[in-house]
Amino acid sequence: MKLMKQIIFIFVLMIAADLHAQNKSTIPNVIKSSFATAFPNSTKVKWGKEDKDYEADFVQGGKKMSALFDASGKLKETESSISKNELPANAIPYFNQHYTNVAIKETAKITKAGGEINFEIGTKGKDILFDTAGNFIKEVKD
Repeated sequence: MKLMKQIIFIFVLMIAADLHAQNKSTIPNVIKSSFATAFPNSTKVKWGKEDKDYEADFVQGGKKMSALFDASGKLKETESSISKNELPANAIPYFNQHYTNVAIKETAKITKAGGEINFEIGTKGKDILFDTAGNFIKEVKD
């Protein structure tokens, strides 16, 4: 019985290792290449999927960031962590008025490929987006 448990345990480990290796290999080379060109000094890179796009979470210049690429390797947007003090002045008062008793988990600056900048307040299960003037844009579920 003990030998059978060991065999099952080894089998499960092999499957988990194979799935992990497959996950890393599912990122197309064109996307990895685009990422390496755009963020050559990045560290702690972790890849994931967001709908049909590919998202890299990483650290660059001491800041936590993410970058979103389409299937052809085109950079769609970047997101970098910022402090609450870096949000537009109107964002926090709006948030406090409309989201009472809701904790802020993170704040970020989003730069779209075309240059448009948005700001994000992340809460449990939601992201609240603002423009550069601090005007509410929309709420997005995580």
